[in-house]
Amino acid sequence: MTGWPVIAFVPAEDQQRALAFYTEVLGARFLRDDGFALVCEAGGTMLRIVEPREFSPQPFTVLGFEVEDVDAEVARLAAAGVRFEHFGLAEDGAAWEAPNGDRVAWFHDTEGNLLSLSAHVEPVDPG
Repeated sequence: MTGWPVIAFVPAEDQQRALAFYTEVLGARFLRDDGFALVCEAGGTMLRIVEPREFSPQPFTVLGFEVEDVDAEVARLAAAGVRFEHFGLAEDGAAWEAPNGDRVAWFHDTEGNLLSLSAHVEPVDPG
């Protein structure tokens, strides 16, 4: 499966609320409602906002975004009302720094899904 595009799925009890968050706050581009999911594009990846029969947010990151400047994105999203989680790893307003220098900041979407922003010392080159 090398080279195949990845499709991300995000569960949402309230698809319209989630769509507004992913497009207006995070900047994904809405493409269409295909009758099964609200389809968006985020960084070249198809993001499908789906309404599950049963839903319970998981305690781990379900979707992450690699960014160039974690601090700038944290500031931008915080100004839009996004609250960041620190899990005892970082101080308020700061991203956690891993031993190798990677930086991560966590936050929840409107449905309680745990998301992350990360900047890696050695970004993954998909090519």
